[in-house]
Amino acid sequence: EMKVYKDLKNLNGFKNAVVTIGSFDGVHTGHQKILDRLKQLAQECEGESVLVTFHPHPRLVLDTSNNKIELLTTIEEKIELLQQYGIDNVVIVPFTRMFSEQSPEAYIKDFLVKNFQPKKIVIGYDHRFGKNRAGDIDLLKSLSGECGYEVEEIPKQEVENIAVSSTKVRKAISEGNIINSTELLNHYFSIKGEVVKGLSLGRELGFPTANIQTNNKNKILPAEGIYAVYVHHEEHRYDGMLYIGRRPTLENQNNYVCEVNIFDFNKDIYGEQIKIDFVRRIRDDEKFPGLEELKQQLIQDKANALAVLGEKKQKEAAVKKRIPKVAIVILNYNGRDFLKQFLPYVIAELSESVEIYVVDNASIDGSSQLIENGFKEVKLIQNKENYGFAKGYNEALKKVHADYYILLNSDVQPDKNWIAPIINLMESDNTIAACQPKIKAFNEREHFEYAGASGGWIDKWGYPFCRGRIFNHLEEDKGQYDDVSEVFWASGAALVIKANIYKSLGGFDDSFFAHMEEIDLCWRIKRAGYKVMVVPESVVYHVGGGTLNAESPYKTFLNFRNSLLVLLKNEKSSKLFWLIPLRLILDGIAGVRFLFQGKFAHINAIIKAHWEYFSINGEYKDVKREDAEKIEKISIGDFNGSGRFNKSIVFQYFLKRKKQFKNL
Repeated sequence: EMKVYKDLKNLNGFKNAVVTIGSFDGVHTGHQKILDRLKQLAQECEGESVLVTFHPHPRLVLDTSNNKIELLTTIEEKIELLQQYGIDNVVIVPFTRMFSEQSPEAYIKDFLVKNFQPKKIVIGYDHRFGKNRAGDIDLLKSLSGECGYEVEEIPKQEVENIAVSSTKVRKAISEGNIINSTELLNHYFSIKGEVVKGLSLGRELGFPTANIQTNNKNKILPAEGIYAVYVHHEEHRYDGMLYIGRRPTLENQNNYVCEVNIFDFNKDIYGEQIKIDFVRRIRDDEKFPGLEELKQQLIQDKANALAVLGEKKQKEAAVKKRIPKVAIVILNYNGRDFLKQFLPYVIAELSESVEIYVVDNASIDGSSQLIENGFKEVKLIQNKENYGFAKGYNEALKKVHADYYILLNSDVQPDKNWIAPIINLMESDNTIAACQPKIKAFNEREHFEYAGASGGWIDKWGYPFCRGRIFNHLEEDKGQYDDVSEVFWASGAALVIKANIYKSLGGFDDSFFAHMEEIDLCWRIKRAGYKVMVVPESVVYHVGGGTLNAESPYKTFLNFRNSLLVLLKNEKSSKLFWLIPLRLILDGIAGVRFLFQGKFAHINAIIKAHWEYFSINGEYKDVKREDAEKIEKISIGDFNGSGRFNKSIVFQYFLKRKKQFKNL
């Protein structure tokens, strides 16, 4: 249960507080990413998430020349939404001119540190505070050692996206584009107000209305017109249509009204509070020749509103009843022994909605015969040759029809009931495109496994690592990463992805053959604004290196070449200008390490990887353009940077000796 504090004197003290500060007006999709990060950090340090906001809005106090501010949410609505998104504590600080006059240092020490004892402060790069707004993130960072907190900066791009989102939401609402505003908010835009006496004209026309007096004069209202709405009264939700405008049909009536006709409702609710959710705009406001023409239009308006709301309910019911079709697809190359050992665990999840496919990449060890003779429940797809991991899946999935693909390595043993938690989460959120379970080592079952651990991250230089695995250091799983969390990439060893997203993006890049193709795909997913998640309630055990051993020079070649291709495809050209030379230098240092280990074939593999990267570099111009076009077609927002570490993991691991994700 979220705790709400409206007076700093009532604060009880917080455990390992992870604090963010801001307006959070509307609590839209951009804000929700910050809330997800806040909750994740709190989980990682076994602390509490604390959101600090101000009331009244600072501009209302400081800008007396213009106090017309259009707010998406009142303070009460904001609290309700924050509770919905799972924040532990919300502190509403009374904003006064005196509060604004304190020095930036006093703001940090006497306000933030004294009241919240923060372990971490999550703040935008442009956040300003204190007298004359002189304080900034640099001051926060400079006092962090003295005051005992860490600062996590919300990057410039994300802050700007949030500002743009707020502008887009306000614009959509002011234009009556409710479909767009709902998508940007990830919830309905709503208003609350008291039902007051009106002219009772609606009753005479057969459409009695409740006139609403909104609770806040600064609350934005949609464009004038008729809307299909949901009306909340006490614990019930009713269908209705709402009118906003100046009633041009009525002579001598030019006052602005907001009134709702609640369908199948006859209670006297004068003086009571109701909440309105805007679902869709039906039409513009119009002037009619007379009341009879207005009445006929209202009859049509009600029919249109009922059609809209009926369609909405059908979609809601379909989501609740829908049993998605899931295809577990196992790519195999000479893995007969693994199939024999692990397929029975996979088959245990077989049901009417779950099918199992084995895709054989032209094996010569009798894998196909094993499937045909020993596993009748499993469907076999034969590839003509060994296409590798990337093209092997791309070719096979053309023949598989499902809502979700689970791409599973042949050397994976799933735990019981591992599918449902992931599918349930993905069904509940249309913005989630891909997921992975927690991946543990088959041979050391208390430790995370290299290929994914508890979700993949990437650093600012493009080096991948995981919650539970940094480079070759594998942590023991003590439940430290058991939170459902947004990550940057999901492991190809057990990748769950929405089939329509996979197809729309063109699947894996064939040219990768194997290794890091899932990171490239997830990066493209993130560029389209979608989420990639880890669901640790779901657990699988991975042998690792089943097809291509970690000691193989060819694996080294693929890793070094493909890591450069991932950057080439997804990073901006301005960043590649300095990043690729830096990566080549770091690859050279890796080659020196191989030299001291006597692994000369691996040094040759790095040289070959660099040579091939430069030889195919020019070909990727068309690939990048095609990727961008596909991403644009399915995009739901700006680049989703969650799971990106804005420091160097190389520096943190090798120089600062930070070998556990929780210590980053």
